Amino acid sequence: MNLPQEGKELLKWAEKEGVKYLDIRFTDMFGLTHHYTMPLHTINAEAFNYGIGFDGSSIRGWKAINESDMLNVLDTKGAFIDPFFKQKTLVVFSNIHDPKTEEPYNRDPRNILKKAIANMKSSGIADTAYMGPEAEFFIFSNVRFASQMQGSYYHIDSPEASWNMGAHEEPNLGHKLRIKGGYFPTPPNDIFHDLRGETLDILEEIGVPTEKHHHEVASAGQGEINLVVDEALQMADSLIKYKYVLKNVAKKHGYSVTFMPKPVFNDNGSGMHTHQSLWKGNKNLFAGDGYAHLSEMAFNYIGGMLEHAPSILAYTNPTTNSYKRLVPGYEAPVNLVYSARNRSASIRIPIAVKGDKARRIEFRTPDASCCPYLAFAAMLQAGIDGIQNKTNPGDPTDYDLYSASPEQKAKLRAVPSGLTKVLDALEINNKFLKSGDVFDTDFIDNYIAYKRSEVEEIVNLRPHPHEFVLYYDC
Repeated sequence: MNLPQEGKELLKWAEKEGVKYLDIRFTDMFGLTHHYTMPLHTINAEAFNYGIGFDGSSIRGWKAINESDMLNVLDTKGAFIDPFFKQKTLVVFSNIHDPKTEEPYNRDPRNILKKAIANMKSSGIADTAYMGPEAEFFIFSNVRFASQMQGSYYHIDSPEASWNMGAHEEPNLGHKLRIKGGYFPTPPNDIFHDLRGETLDILEEIGVPTEKHHHEVASAGQGEINLVVDEALQMADSLIKYKYVLKNVAKKHGYSVTFMPKPVFNDNGSGMHTHQSLWKGNKNLFAGDGYAHLSEMAFNYIGGMLEHAPSILAYTNPTTNSYKRLVPGYEAPVNLVYSARNRSASIRIPIAVKGDKARRIEFRTPDASCCPYLAFAAMLQAGIDGIQNKTNPGDPTDYDLYSASPEQKAKLRAVPSGLTKVLDALEINNKFLKSGDVFDTDFIDNYIAYKRSEVEEIVNLRPHPHEFVLYYDC
């Protein structure tokens, strides 16, 4: 559905269509979507120019209570009718502005991505950055967890999981998926086919083009839905919609969806492989006659990504749980190298495509616990920096990285082994992020401080259930 792209016309359309409410949405620094709802008759076109005031003091990492007033400046792009609300409601995304200066707020992730795109355009390198994330997820039938003074635990369940092979179900009909045995099975093993299909139907209805859906490698309901590649800002908005729709479809059917990277021990985790290319007009700037049909610009982009990877992982892999996925043995891209076809490399160049328009790179390290606006902005800044500095990514790595010789392994550069090391890297290497005033010192320092507090809670302060297994009898 193509809705009007001008605020006044959008409001006229909504009134004509019998819309009763306007739902205003934005994300915090960590990708969590927030919203509030207003009767349509209380909104005027000025909301798309000046904005609507709200209290920002309770949003993580944003304003203090003595400076809490903020503005939601509404954006007509990506507006849609909510498919789950009982009352007909029009949803719009918004950018956060400071009411004192009326300038875009520097800690709003959507503003940061918009600045990254503007920086790319002003450089003269390209006018469009395309992103194509493959956000994986798990579907559970039951999830319980707690972290309290006297105890901590989590418990998850899935009717198709390997651990239910011998469960006393009434009846147990078998067809459970073995560990690492979930790639592309048909029903009855794949019990979530219709749930994913319903999600695709709704995404298409609200203006998010889709490509395919399928079960993923892990058992316990791991799946993937592919969206049609799009311009970076629109794709970030679409990814927010995708997570919202999938979670609500699952809840309607009595299930729970998580994009947590590694919720299941000893099975594959969930990633968000992200395809990327730069264009000018109708020309794909990554297409060329080099290795794997790529251009010199594409290799410089890869060079920037690999050089700055330890820093950008703070935004593409922002949780302590992210690094429980990034370990050898689970198809995780733990080596900072590039290759055509080789899926164990952090950057893969798809070659099973035809024509210049399909040429792209795929950064396989990210996961969908990220805030997509920040993740896309950080990757784009790193790639543009590589192009501007003509960064050489070195030679491709086409051998099997999991069976590499000791000599070969000694030459490999791996992703940092935990969030602490990633934050250390970001503190040291962040100049490329600040280019074009995209990220600033205030945002980076505030983000690092918040993330370090998470590490402190998990690593240093709270007892872990497995510590009782290891140490209770000492």
